[in-house]
Amino acid sequence: MTLITVTAPSSRPVGALLREWRQRRRLSQLDLACEADISTKHLSFLETGRSVPSRDMVLHLAERLNVPLRARNVLLHAAGYAPVFPERPLDDATLGAVRQAVDLVLRGHEPHPALAIDRHWCMVAANRAIAPLIVGVDPALLRPPVNVLRLGLHPSGLAPRTVNLPEWRAHLLVRLRQQIDASGDPVLVDLLAELRSYPVPHGEAPPAAGRSFGNVAVPFRLATDAGVLSFFSTTTVFGTPVDITLSELALECFFPADHTTVEAMRRFASEP
Repeated sequence: MTLITVTAPSSRPVGALLREWRQRRRLSQLDLACEADISTKHLSFLETGRSVPSRDMVLHLAERLNVPLRARNVLLHAAGYAPVFPERPLDDATLGAVRQAVDLVLRGHEPHPALAIDRHWCMVAANRAIAPLIVGVDPALLRPPVNVLRLGLHPSGLAPRTVNLPEWRAHLLVRLRQQIDASGDPVLVDLLAELRSYPVPHGEAPPAAGRSFGNVAVPFRLATDAGVLSFFSTTTVFGTPVDITLSELALECFFPADHTTVEAMRRFASEP
């Protein structure tokens, strides 16, 4: 069954929500009015509630503001219209081709690690190359839903084995902060506060751009029984989604940054 979702519907008027999104995008009324090809006066009337936006206008402004699909349903609801963007579980029959694509990417990336995450950084799928890297972490961190940021930065997770923890931690927190700025998601705000509360290792040098992989990417360097493995990562999202689940899905693929890591991952893959 397809679910049309309005997550945490707001009691605030649609004009106030539109103004909040405009300010979050650091746009003036003139900036947005020009982008949306409407008058500044009309936009002002919409934000103050002197005018009620049509359904098409809500969607038009949301598109110009790059509002996430989940939040667009909230805007529509606040304006008195039915939400239009469905949210289906990833195992829904209508998303079968999507799940096949995800599985194809994850399997095809082996013997190197790759995983799929949702909007809150919870793992929804992973390939077999992840397992050797998380040996020894607290089993509580592996109970579903597994939050990969918590797994990576928790003192009972991968943090003690992350050789470049200060710079890797800083990199992840910046990404999370950027996601919060873009979405305003309160769950991510709480997650950021939790991650920042974890103890920071003392006596280590602060993050330095000079230690990045080829001076272009922050590596993930993990101590394992096979030695220190080094990866750089890419993030892939689906283009032009109209389903909330699909719009919030991201694939994180890790590539070996040196020959030692290549050989170690090959050995891991050959083991039962």
